[in-house]
Amino acid sequence: MADLFDTPAAGPDEAPGTPGEGDGAPRPLADRLRPQALDEVIGQETLLGPDGPLGAMLASGALSSLVLWGPPGVGKTTIARLLARETALEFVQISAIFTGVAELRKVFDAARDRRRAGQGTLLFVDEIHRFNRAQQDSFLPHMEDGTILLVGATTENPSFELNAALLSRAQVMVLERLSLADLERLAQRAEAALDRALPLDGPAREALLEMADGDGRAALNLIEQVMGWPVEGRLDARQLSERLARRAAQYDKSGDAHFNLISALHKSVRGSDPDAALYWFARMLEGGEDPRYLARRITRMAVEDIGLADPQAQAVCLQGWDTYERLGSPEGELALAQALVYLALAPKSNAAYTAYKAARKAAKATGSLAPPKHILNAPTRLMKEQGYGAGYAYDHDAEDAFSGQDYFPEDMARERFYDPVERGFERDLRKRLDWFARRRAERRGG
Repeated sequence: MADLFDTPAAGPDEAPGTPGEGDGAPRPLADRLRPQALDEVIGQETLLGPDGPLGAMLASGALSSLVLWGPPGVGKTTIARLLARETALEFVQISAIFTGVAELRKVFDAARDRRRAGQGTLLFVDEIHRFNRAQQDSFLPHMEDGTILLVGATTENPSFELNAALLSRAQVMVLERLSLADLERLAQRAEAALDRALPLDGPAREALLEMADGDGRAALNLIEQVMGWPVEGRLDARQLSERLARRAAQYDKSGDAHFNLISALHKSVRGSDPDAALYWFARMLEGGEDPRYLARRITRMAVEDIGLADPQAQAVCLQGWDTYERLGSPEGELALAQALVYLALAPKSNAAYTAYKAARKAAKATGSLAPPKHILNAPTRLMKEQGYGAGYAYDHDAEDAFSGQDYFPEDMARERFYDPVERGFERDLRKRLDWFARRRAERRGG
């Protein structure tokens, strides 16, 4: 996991902010600007301030095991290093990607030896969500007896990726992506360190920071690249875009961002906001999402949130899906976008969806109750003798083609699952439902 200022620590003879001795290699700007104290960390003031959860822990001298959850480049590794420094703990860093059971055992043994000598250990585990359940469980006894203070870092939702036992022994701290204001402070810090200003005009400077997409390390890498250009004067946004490719948006089609964005898209449609729906739709496409997945989810929105308030909505989605299959990308996405706009502006009803869930619940609760005998076919003499089909009223022979018979099991009280709303086409369906209910009561003597 690439993280803000995430490079090897300076050696014992190496002062922070200076090139390493012996190799003559210049250190990257992100490494040179690594904060040396927690109050130098940009963008996480809510967490680290005096009234923040981490600030309060440090002030009380009661730091507990932590899980730092946030996007790349927001300072998870840096904060872990500085926490070790603040608490005089030995900082040990491992990555779940490269560490197996044998390596973990060595880490725990070394921490145990350290503890016997009176030295505590802060074990920082990068990408902790990549450890399997058994590996995560291996941390528990060492956390409980104080051998290690665990600080895990993850970009994925800990609720889904980490054991409940591990989460019960560690506090989850949420780190936010850096705002444009945070990135601007970082840029000013870089300019001060390099003793010169970025060769960009105002709009180009803002465009550069937007390219970082909330990732501080990415911002510093972009700044270092721009500072290395031999230019005179200041570049504008067009000249910048010609020289620098926009950083790809952070989006994992199987990860937390995927589910967050599809949730935002669905709720924007449900909330009748076509502009927000189009924005989240475009965000997912820009992130590389499969349009067929979006077509399927858009169709689901039609049947869940619009339903019979606008029966045409489902057809519009299927037509958009079919159009995409015929046109392909990028032309076909427009048909899906049109379907989204239609859904967002359509009358909303989840009455059919709610009715379906209620019917499933009732079906599960009533087990194997048989249909009433009067609506069962009787193809054999035995079945006729058992009363199958006896008393069945053929609706087309009845007045208004409606017999009013009961079709629920004989041992089950009649239930009403479908309750249409007074919106869109369901207004007409409610009138029909009420008419049938009145006629049924009349013909059954109630």
